Amino acid sequence: MRQVVPWLVRVCVGFARACVLVGVTMVVPAVWAIAAVVWIWWGGNPWSLFAPVVLAAIGTFALARPVCRMIRYFVARWTGTVIPGGYLEPAPVTQMSTGYWWNGRSYSPTQKEAKEDQELANLWRDPATWRDLRFLEIAPFAIGLPAAIPPAGIALAILAFIEPSGLTILLGALGVIAAIAVSPYAWRTTEPVAIRFLRPSQEQLLAERVDELTAQRADSTVAQAAEIRRIERDLHDGAQARLVALGLALATAEKLMETNPEQAKALMREARAGAATSLTELRELVQGINPPVLNERGLIDAVRALALDSPLAVTVSADTRLTLDPPIESALYFAVAELLTNTTKHAHATSVRITFTRSPVPDEDRKGAALVVEVSDDGKGGATARKGGGLEGLQRRLAVFDGGCEIASPPGGPTTVRMVVPCESL
Repeated sequence: MRQVVPWLVRVCVGFARACVLVGVTMVVPAVWAIAAVVWIWWGGNPWSLFAPVVLAAIGTFALARPVCRMIRYFVARWTGTVIPGGYLEPAPVTQMSTGYWWNGRSYSPTQKEAKEDQELANLWRDPATWRDLRFLEIAPFAIGLPAAIPPAGIALAILAFIEPSGLTILLGALGVIAAIAVSPYAWRTTEPVAIRFLRPSQEQLLAERVDELTAQRADSTVAQAAEIRRIERDLHDGAQARLVALGLALATAEKLMETNPEQAKALMREARAGAATSLTELRELVQGINPPVLNERGLIDAVRALALDSPLAVTVSADTRLTLDPPIESALYFAVAELLTNTTKHAHATSVRITFTRSPVPDEDRKGAALVVEVSDDGKGGATARKGGGLEGLQRRLAVFDGGCEIASPPGGPTTVRMVVPCESL
């Protein structure tokens, strides 16, 4: 009985998936079948063929992208294999001083018209569009026909029940047997066919990677310039000003040493206090660049030290020993620090849990290990990666190391931020 129940579940799930695939992959053949029926209804002469063919072609072109997106969605949901779309990303639409909107190729009087013109142009010149159309030619035969076996078998059984006879009962029984036997496997051609025909070409993937690296380099340059300005500002406004005041106090004390020793001693005490304050500020500034505890004790202990300074109840756990490159350690440390700061300021949380785990790299083209860092709190939720915000900047910084950041924060909480960074040295 324990083996029968899972098998029945597989049959039911497979039958449902097969029916879904038949509906999705056969929609374009259905459009052409309707066009053929209309042509025959109009008389079937060659002069009446033009309009149905044009309408069917337009329908096929309009359905290509939605159908392929549905196939990618089903493959990802059923098998866990993510097939990137590889569609051209639209260029930003900018309003000019004349009031017209520039979309990268033409001017339009409104932003909506500029975006529509851009989408139409991208649709025609995007290689992914023609890849989708090619897939629509193959999908009915490679996916639709195998998936149609279970529903066809059930249809035969229904016909045998409506008009029972020796032949129909035999066909119905064979149809039920075929449906039950094939259902768990009828939908499985979807994954290899979709990967073969819907996956972007290597040239396109390389071009997208070059664009991504170019954007990351620009972000890194901006971030480094901002960090240099921050260090200069902190040195100029803090330690430098105190050291200048310290020098003036020592010069004044030197002049007063013979005429007013008591005042000179007071100035020396103030100078010593100023030197101690300057030393503290310099230490804090250096710690902001690269915390000493990170170099001395590693990422996990550095995060534990960070948790001790938090007003929240922070729990840090790790199931692996880490040996990471210093840039990755620094990026993850400051990412966790930023998340803790955001939680303290905005989440109204009482506790935070930080976990470090090791997992395979979530990319079938790459091998190795990935470090997964999850920061969860019991706050009010609602955190999103807004453009120009801290969470979006965190995502960009991790992308430099081929990492990613997923945010799950429904209204009412809880909030979980999951950071994944590939690390060969794990």
